Amino acid sequence: MTLASVSPLAALPSPSTAVWEVGPLPIRAYALCIVLGIVVAAVVAEYRLRARGVAPWAILDIAVWAVPFGIVGARIYHVITSPQAYFGSDGDPIKALYIWEGGLGIWGAVAGGAVGAWLAARQLGIPLTVVADALAPGLPLAQAVGRFGNWFNNELFGGRTTLPWGLEIHRMDSGNPGHALLDENGNPIVEPGLYHPTFAYEALWNVGVALLVYLVDRKFKLGRGRAFALYVMGYTVGRFWIELLRTDQANEILGVRLNVWTAVVVFLGALIFFLRVRGPQEFLVPLEASRPVAVPGDEETVDGDSDGDEARESDISRVDLSRRTVARDPNTVPEGYRVVTEEQYRTYLATGELPEVAPDVAGPIRPLDDDGDDDDEPAASAADDNEDERPVGEDDRAADGTGQARAGAAPPGGADRES
Repeated sequence: MTLASVSPLAALPSPSTAVWEVGPLPIRAYALCIVLGIVVAAVVAEYRLRARGVAPWAILDIAVWAVPFGIVGARIYHVITSPQAYFGSDGDPIKALYIWEGGLGIWGAVAGGAVGAWLAARQLGIPLTVVADALAPGLPLAQAVGRFGNWFNNELFGGRTTLPWGLEIHRMDSGNPGHALLDENGNPIVEPGLYHPTFAYEALWNVGVALLVYLVDRKFKLGRGRAFALYVMGYTVGRFWIELLRTDQANEILGVRLNVWTAVVVFLGALIFFLRVRGPQEFLVPLEASRPVAVPGDEETVDGDSDGDEARESDISRVDLSRRTVARDPNTVPEGYRVVTEEQYRTYLATGELPEVAPDVAGPIRPLDDDGDDDDEPAASAADDNEDERPVGEDDRAADGTGQARAGAAPPGGADRES
């Protein structure tokens, strides 16, 4: 990487190269920053999902859906809001696919990623609000990392400035993307003056948003998507004033950049959601408890019988879970989850006993099967709907011939049905 010479007022030089050739494979700095940002967001979300009761590495299953949807959504938003570069008189439509040259709209990324995350969450049986709140601190960190891709591309800078952190900008070669134009001596050409490093402003702001979400969520225990709404509000406030500093070409409405209007609308939507939605943090337990296992080396017995193997703690049915440690395989992926309160979740971790569902939280959530239905929901039949109206069979009548049904006799086929 070649850096431009630094003028006396400059504190931030810009790279003159944003792509490196490794054999036939081009390595683009913009793509590396996006990938690194995704990794950062995934690590933070994985940690937070595990703390809420989700099985390990669920974020990988979510990312398989969310990342492609997010990239497609980001590119679609960019192309729709800046169509001249691709469909104008001098545009090239095929370049709408060249995402490595820059041009990903965060608004489209969040919208598309949310659709992908929703699809993944439905498959895993995890509420989307749990996934969203887990992602809330990691997303602004990912955006902070991704903004350095704009620095490498010498793009999305602000107006002229004399501040000591002014940014030098290279004149990039449109015929050789990712490289600066060279003068007759082979030196990169630098644009005159210094410019606001809006990429750095946004990166620093996003780090602050991540810290804000983490601290507020930790203190007030935000739930049901409110941590995610706080992230959206924090980000849009910063994007509003940073967008006003940018000088790159953009479509305008009433003389104001489109992204400024978008920031206002999205902020208001997030604010309304944050104020209207209430509820505790959501924690998850599996629909079926893991089989408890006595701690190795614990030779304590039950009912005072110290000799019989049948009375030892290995007899799981006789173990008092409230006073025993429960060993579970943390890597087991449950068939579905049940939403519980934090207190119920802590009790489950300590005892292994599944709690009752609180009246103010959701019930069981199961992954969808191939037909789009819950795995544990059998198809209802007409016979099931009318089973209470069927006449009692002769085998179920009292032996004395009175014709009265025996007490406790169940309708045919209904004795073993789960409710």
